[in-house]
Amino acid sequence: MIDIRLQELIKDATVKLGLDIDQDTIVIETSKDSAHGDYATNIAMQLARPLRKNPREVATLLINAMDQTPFEKIEIAGPGFINFFLKPETLSKYIATILKEGSNFGNGSKKDTKVNIEFVSANPTGKLHLGHARGAAVGDTLARLFIKSGYEVIREFYVNDAGVQIDNLGKSLYVRYLNLFGIEKELPKDAYHSTDLIAIAESLKAEIGDKYVKESKEGLEYFKLEGTNKFLEIIKNDLQNFDVVFDVYSYETKVRAGNTIPKLLEKLAPFTYEEDGATFLKTSDFGDDKDRVIIKSNGDFTYFLPDIAYHLNKLSRGSSLLIDVLGADHHGYIGRMKAALQMFNYPADTLEVQIIQLVRIIQDGKELKMSKRTGNAITLEELCEEVGVDAARYFFLAKSASTHFDFDLDLATESSSANPVYYAQYAHARLSAVLARGEKFSLDPSGEGLKEAAELNLIKQLIAYPSAVSDATMTREPYKIANYIQKLASLVHSFYTEVRILDESNVQLTSARLGLSIAAQIVLKDALTLLGVSAPQTM
Repeated sequence: MIDIRLQELIKDATVKLGLDIDQDTIVIETSKDSAHGDYATNIAMQLARPLRKNPREVATLLINAMDQTPFEKIEIAGPGFINFFLKPETLSKYIATILKEGSNFGNGSKKDTKVNIEFVSANPTGKLHLGHARGAAVGDTLARLFIKSGYEVIREFYVNDAGVQIDNLGKSLYVRYLNLFGIEKELPKDAYHSTDLIAIAESLKAEIGDKYVKESKEGLEYFKLEGTNKFLEIIKNDLQNFDVVFDVYSYETKVRAGNTIPKLLEKLAPFTYEEDGATFLKTSDFGDDKDRVIIKSNGDFTYFLPDIAYHLNKLSRGSSLLIDVLGADHHGYIGRMKAALQMFNYPADTLEVQIIQLVRIIQDGKELKMSKRTGNAITLEELCEEVGVDAARYFFLAKSASTHFDFDLDLATESSSANPVYYAQYAHARLSAVLARGEKFSLDPSGEGLKEAAELNLIKQLIAYPSAVSDATMTREPYKIANYIQKLASLVHSFYTEVRILDESNVQLTSARLGLSIAAQIVLKDALTLLGVSAPQTM
């Protein structure tokens, strides 16, 4: 787009000055103050040393060597910044590009890299809570960003259907089942107390009757399996309602099955040692802060061992970049897993981990820790019922996932400009309304005659969309798209209120402004879609 075009013009000028620099190293910034132009660069300061001149002299040489056709003027500021003031027609010609490309505007070129993004991966022992909800929004939007940027993406959910938590689930469900037959039996230690277990027990009683009233190992295995499946079904339904669909569900039981773990242990043998009856992996040799136990002294595997097998499995399926979206309690996990993959000659950057910090729910200015309906932790399902899917997703994505976040329930349900999702969606609805009223006018994609500040500022923000998508993808920061949307919405509202879009006395200008309105609508809708948020026609 325009930043790339400016890079090209500057690159051509440097060639004329006898320099050979990488075009990607030329930094183009959007000016925060229109008095300083539309865009700026510090390239003159970078070239001062190789040219053996002061930066302002270099800036003068560059300007004189540049094609100045696209510019109203070019100024040198401060120690050597170059400020570019573009002609209105230089900006407005991009309207036609947006109208032609539609929702493909901002797409990156096709990449050879396949990206596996694993997120949520909640234990199937209960409903999704707020931490899972934030992880779902972040992981899914990361996937959308990578797809938009040209990557092939696999969304994956790892089902922890083995281990102590599943044993406790099976035992808890078995007790609830027996209680339905009037059999008095206390829940075991570390049991799950969710009322959902009672509902699941009732549904299983309807299916199997009194088949397992006489306690047995077979019965326990049945309740472990059915409890896992029932909760996983609930989780899938809640995620689908949250507009999150996974491509792959992988199961820990399958990772542990067969000879996968024994074969893995053979390959890891050169990196292991025994101490106090336990087997350690030498992860500290590969940057971890200490070595990690993979087999306990009692012979049981730690979770780390099957996790290694699982990550190797993901890589064996063709992914070359793995991104794990994990909760705040997983910081120690990062170094050990990166170390384990390096033992198999994978580069350290093969795995990235996005840490999701904690969420607090705020209502009436106070933290709301428990559901008013059940007295338990607030679930994703309840949050969506309270504020809607759009608000839930947008609020989770409005701040960096690495920061703690206060979710304001009152603000999320407020129909005012203070509510960021309402503000953004209302901007889209306003554009839809003006386009509906202007149906009798033809559309002019040329942007001819657009010169008002509200028009040009809006065009500049639209042009910035591809760079915003690329930046959010490369930095793994979905909140940057939310920031982009807020600025775009603000400029849409300014355009709507400051400019007479439908002007019967000037049909040509009206046609150009309607062309800009459609371009803004296209970009705003696409940006909202990246966050998994709808773009309503009316509000």
